[in-house]
Amino acid sequence: MAYAQPFPLAAAASKPTQPTFAPDLSVRLICPECRDPNPNIVEEFGSGDLVCGTCGLVLGDRVVDTRSEWRTFANDEGDDPSRVGAASDPLMEGMEQLDTLISFKDGGTGLARELQRAASRSQNSRSERNLLTAFREITSWCESFSLPKTISDIAKQLFRRADEEKLLRGKPTEAVIAACIFIACRQAHVPRTFREICNMTHVSKKVLGQCYKALEQAFNLSPGATAAASQTASSGGPTTGPENLLVRYCNHLDLPPNVQSICSDIIVAARQHGIADGRSPVSIAGGAIFFTCHLLGKTKSVRDISSVAGVSEGTIKLVYRLYYAEKEKLVKQEWIDEGKASLDRLPFDSTK
Repeated sequence: MAYAQPFPLAAAASKPTQPTFAPDLSVRLICPECRDPNPNIVEEFGSGDLVCGTCGLVLGDRVVDTRSEWRTFANDEGDDPSRVGAASDPLMEGMEQLDTLISFKDGGTGLARELQRAASRSQNSRSERNLLTAFREITSWCESFSLPKTISDIAKQLFRRADEEKLLRGKPTEAVIAACIFIACRQAHVPRTFREICNMTHVSKKVLGQCYKALEQAFNLSPGATAAASQTASSGGPTTGPENLLVRYCNHLDLPPNVQSICSDIIVAARQHGIADGRSPVSIAGGAIFFTCHLLGKTKSVRDISSVAGVSEGTIKLVYRLYYAEKEKLVKQEWIDEGKASLDRLPFDSTK
């Protein structure tokens, strides 16, 4: 079953409500002895009294302590002995979140292990256990890849919807999780390439592509990272274009900020003139960085760019040759007039 609307990144903002006028019911508690307009009222939770901090007059009693309970009855106190539990997770809606965990310390009798097995079988169904395991893997992989929590939440929502609709029945769970993380990165405008996701999750590119295509069709998502470059500007959706990869690549190569901006303009100009059409975004980004570095005199070797972008040196040189053949169309005259760029710095042989 395909969804009518693309997967939303966040809920749409509600319309502003019309302000309503009502009497101010806020009440200020003032000590009758001090009559200070800004009183120093102290809540004594130990005795349950409300006391004026200036004169000591008791203003009220039986104060309810709304703070968390920092008391524990365990033998070994941990870092957080609060027994109030964690906050409810909206992604786990409809599932029991107040679980009872049985301690494994039983004096060596082995009864605790049997109780844990019985409790796990009785409390959670198989689908719920699989969902919890997938959520833990998504969190672990996103943290290891230094991805923000927003991407983790979007990937969990995608996985739960795919699990409810049985979209990828028979596919490995790791491949479904990898496809959800890939889509979540695109939806959050933090694009990652197929190769980076494959290296992180150890899923083959073929299986990842199959899962991604199935989710893309089911959720009516925008075209993927392998779509034509002409669709990136007209679709309006999050795409993995070469200019979106420049930020990370330039940071890893320790390049100044002006290299990234000029390189992005060169990629846009090349797309408008149809230069290097059909090449992957990663290849275009690597070749454009190599072209821009020589143009601005910030030379970086092909090997360094290849290791960062994850493409072969020959692919980077091929894109560079295509850019070099049309260099007059890509380089703006104002860059040359300001002394930022010079066409003489571009080597004719890309191996130099």
